[in-house]
Amino acid sequence: MVASKKLPRVPESLLKKRKEYQAQKAKQAQAAILNKKKNKEKRKIIFKRAEQYVKEYRIKERDGIRLARQARTHNNYYVPDEPKLAFVIRIRGINQVSPKVKKVLQLFRLRQIHNGVFIKLNKPTLQMLRIAEPYIAWGYPNLKTVRELIYKRGHGKVNKSRIPITDNNIIEDSLGKKGIICVEDLIHEIFTVGPNFKAAAAFLWPFKLSSPRGGFQKVTNHFVEGGDCGNREDKINALVRQMN
Repeated sequence: MVASKKLPRVPESLLKKRKEYQAQKAKQAQAAILNKKKNKEKRKIIFKRAEQYVKEYRIKERDGIRLARQARTHNNYYVPDEPKLAFVIRIRGINQVSPKVKKVLQLFRLRQIHNGVFIKLNKPTLQMLRIAEPYIAWGYPNLKTVRELIYKRGHGKVNKSRIPITDNNIIEDSLGKKGIICVEDLIHEIFTVGPNFKAAAAFLWPFKLSSPRGGFQKVTNHFVEGGDCGNREDKINALVRQMN
């Protein structure tokens, strides 16, 4: 008599695990499809916004050139708007720092040498800059400087941690409520000193810059005296290039 061939028995727990795993895989696949669709729509919005910002920057630049030409033809002078944005770099260490200066540097989040931050210019911040002037170099950054700093050395503050900005999702998770969903939104908000500048500047971790190529001239002297500290207006862009 030939023994009947029986199918190998599979434990019920293993069957249950397999079923759960398959259901999980199906759920993940569905989520991935939805995520892909969502990202595609988001990319379109980001691209449109970037185009809009480029157009805005060009119009602003052309307006400045046009107004300067008009003033020149009428033997007059064109005075551009007062700058609203400053980039501040700490150029001296902790030796012989008075308590008042130390407090100002803490408020600016400039706790280390060669740290840099974006500051909104108004009466209180200008007074603070004057107090800390011997320890900082500052000026008015252009669009290229803002963009290069954020793209190359941009780090965000996420759950009190310093996270490199490698993805738009990092920005959206922190600033999505403010309508800032990508790097170009962040650059625009900083450069134009928009209504959500405070949140955008707080999200950006202070930039850790390198020592300038060729070194400083003399950190104890003011820029107008051939040194390095104090306000250097648009010349800050050249210094940032050396340190970035």
